[in-house]
Amino acid sequence: MGIAELLVIAVGVSMDAFAVAICKGLSVSRLRPKHVALTGLWFGGFQALMPLIGYFLGISFSSFVSSVDHWIAFILLGIIGGNMIKDSCEKDGDVALEPDFSVKTMFTMAVATSIDALAVGVTFAFLGVNIWYAVAFIGIATALFSGAGVLIGNFFGARWKSKAEFAGGFILIAMGLKILLEHTLG
Repeated sequence: MGIAELLVIAVGVSMDAFAVAICKGLSVSRLRPKHVALTGLWFGGFQALMPLIGYFLGISFSSFVSSVDHWIAFILLGIIGGNMIKDSCEKDGDVALEPDFSVKTMFTMAVATSIDALAVGVTFAFLGVNIWYAVAFIGIATALFSGAGVLIGNFFGARWKSKAEFAGGFILIAMGLKILLEHTLG
């Protein structure tokens, strides 16, 4: 597998994290460098870790993971999105949104956006890919996309506050539904 193919895979698996990072940036009223760094580290780290785990699990577990990954992603994104919508309805228009960058929240989001990368790792085991090079490439690409996503989300979120958080929650739920439908109908 060459650099071009690896780049396409890295960009592809990082798009879920990018979309979630945009939603995360929507709720940040005062963006700080630590928000960008935390998001990039969590999402980039898990996007690198999951293919590594998948690679070492190998083919014996691939049918199990691919049969439930869409349900796991759907449930996690639905919970996160539902909480964002609930929070947006409870907040006063004059109250600044407080982003939640707690370990629990970031861990949940990182896992939800990297489930598909686990299956990619299993595929890497069959292709004879240098796994260390591949996971580094994927992790760095995702970290960069995620950092950019927080910045983009914050640019728009600072103007619309709770409406933006509601939209972000809706997007997460829609993304989870899309993943579920692609796997169950396709």
